[in-house]
Amino acid sequence: MSLQPVTLSRRFSVAPMMDWTDRHCRFFLRVLSKNALLYTEMVTTGALLNGDHERFLRHNEAEHPLALQLGGSVPLDLAACARMAEEHGYDEVNLNVGCPSDRVQNNMIGACLMGHPQLVADCVKAMRDAVSIPVTVKHRIGINGRDSYAELCDFVGTVRDAGCTSFTVHARIAILEGLSPKENRDIPPLRYDVAAQLKADFPELEIVLNGGIKTMEACHEHLQTFDGVMLGREAYHNPYLLAEVDQQLFGSTAPVISRAEALAQLRPYIAEHLLAGGAMHHITRHVLGLGTGFPGARKFRQLLSVDIHKAKDPLALLDQAAELLEGR
Repeated sequence: MSLQPVTLSRRFSVAPMMDWTDRHCRFFLRVLSKNALLYTEMVTTGALLNGDHERFLRHNEAEHPLALQLGGSVPLDLAACARMAEEHGYDEVNLNVGCPSDRVQNNMIGACLMGHPQLVADCVKAMRDAVSIPVTVKHRIGINGRDSYAELCDFVGTVRDAGCTSFTVHARIAILEGLSPKENRDIPPLRYDVAAQLKADFPELEIVLNGGIKTMEACHEHLQTFDGVMLGREAYHNPYLLAEVDQQLFGSTAPVISRAEALAQLRPYIAEHLLAGGAMHHITRHVLGLGTGFPGARKFRQLLSVDIHKAKDPLALLDQAAELLEGR
């Protein structure tokens, strides 16, 4: 039986991150927050259409609300993949127009698409015609050689005219030559003012801010201007930040979950994964960030990242790590 997904809100979301936001990571983050919108890693249309799509689309019902991020630029392919997303129960499908990696540029995926607003509009229209779930776009404020505010407005306006009403804006340009994807997350300066101007000029659109947000205080501040905030690396490296999201941003009156309770709730999921032949580190690699900022934190991380590979009884090791979280 399918659980009814929580009503979709983009007030707080965790960004799609390659090699990080897999299904195990998302299950863990959902333990910490019931309301945060979670995104998959970017999946290319080629991987879904020509590969093992069940492996890419698989998720646990508990992960909702959940969005699939697609990489691609062929409208018919994106429409077919959006249909797969809807059939597999995803609550939203998102088009990546922000990833600056060379590999994706060569296939016309990601940030290079900012130079082709009409193509993005055609992609969005094809996806919207194919599904009834929301179709959204995540993009940069520009790319080198096309980074004026007028060009950003042309991009957003063109895609809006194809029916897209929700845009997640990573408030940096992408430098498509000479910078690695990692450098593109740090070197181009953050320009929250440009994203704020976009919200002012397109008040009818939902504008979600992404890039450099690290604290609940910053979330509250940005929510004065924007419709939502999306956190990436901070949510991964310091996941316990999510424990306060429901209370602070969604009005929940439930008590804030402790680190120890979060790991205890994850234990049955880990046990099930082990029974199915999986390795514990597939899941616990995403949990290391729980061990930050208290005595014993280093030992916690060592148990679950180093010792785990030689443990004969992984669950006993997990319980040992859990003891270090007691009262935290």
